[in-house]
Amino acid sequence: MAKYSYQTSGTCSKEIQFEVEDGIINSVTFVGGCNGNTQGVAKLCIGRNVQEVIGILEGIKCGSRPTSCPDQLAKALKQAL
Repeated sequence: MAKYSYQTSGTCSKEIQFEVEDGIINSVTFVGGCNGNTQGVAKLCIGRNVQEVIGILEGIKCGSRPTSCPDQLAKALKQAL
């Protein structure tokens, strides 16, 4: 199992920690951000294929910001590949 840490940019969360094994996400933890929302995103990603999650989350914006915590997770997953 590979463990990753990604420093976010442009969001309230500061970091995303996640684990991937055989292309499947095993855990996701956001450091900072809107706790309820980031927990929900994390739980919805667990057990899913990395490529599938990237396709779902990539490009989501938070208000007028050009990115969001879900979008940052997609970027982190792409970088991990």
